Amino acid sequence: MSLDDPAGQHRLSASLEKLKMVQDEGSSSSSSGQILNGHDAHPHDESAPADGPSSQRPLATPRILEGLGFRAPSGISTPQYSSRPVGKAATSPLPDANGLGWPAKSTHLRLNATSEERAEREKKMASAVRTILECIGEDPDREGLLKTPDRYAKALLWMTRGYEERLADIINDAVFEEDHDEMVIVRDIEISSLCEHHLVPFTGKIAIAYVPNKLVLGLSKLARIAEVFSRRLQVQERLTKQVALAVQEAIHPRGVAVVMEATHMCMTMRGVQKPGAITVTSCMLGCFRTQQKTREEFLTLVKGGR
Repeated sequence: MSLDDPAGQHRLSASLEKLKMVQDEGSSSSSSGQILNGHDAHPHDESAPADGPSSQRPLATPRILEGLGFRAPSGISTPQYSSRPVGKAATSPLPDANGLGWPAKSTHLRLNATSEERAEREKKMASAVRTILECIGEDPDREGLLKTPDRYAKALLWMTRGYEERLADIINDAVFEEDHDEMVIVRDIEISSLCEHHLVPFTGKIAIAYVPNKLVLGLSKLARIAEVFSRRLQVQERLTKQVALAVQEAIHPRGVAVVMEATHMCMTMRGVQKPGAITVTSCMLGCFRTQQKTREEFLTLVKGGR
């Protein structure tokens, strides 16, 4: 085709016009699709009307964080819990069929042991203690140590009796419907536990608070929940969080706060040897985490009178 030919020039002009029409149609479709999907072609154009489709932006999907082995998956700030209807009975306040609350590997074996199995367990533990006495250079057959293996076996089982206590039985039916929406605090609850790293004690006090959501928990149950989890091999950080989550699961309040102060024998009588050192841990859930004034009120009330 020669460009000098008038007919050829006409055909070329028609082709260019057709191509331009196709491009204009594609651009128009793309622009319409963006507007329909809530995205303006010019997102920074301030002249667009505020209530127009371009102002509708999709909400960001919250990032889900996985749990730590004893809790459900969490949201951005606090664990996600399903609400329980008021007055509805629950077989267990925690996601555990036996009501134990995050049991360890062998917890069910100890919980369901027969009297013969319990006796065999104590005998096995006593034998291990006798071996320890021999290894440290003592005579397990002398008068002062003769019954020490049996005593220690019984004492250790008692100090770890939290593995045998069901939270469902501890809380029992002490959940009441009450139209109270102000903070409830039980503080200065003395606890003793065993450090799982060295099997030596750590002792201290714990304060538990919650803001009810139409349900309240018997006051003594807060102390009993702390006792159950402290009578296990623990680290203070996990103990603090388990107490908070147990209260949250039991009555689904608007928020739970737990603060614990403790002295650890593993750092006062061995290792760094710093008597008087205090470890403070806290766990804030719900409104205690999201509302600064609520959190500050709790911390002020906990420190009051000290």
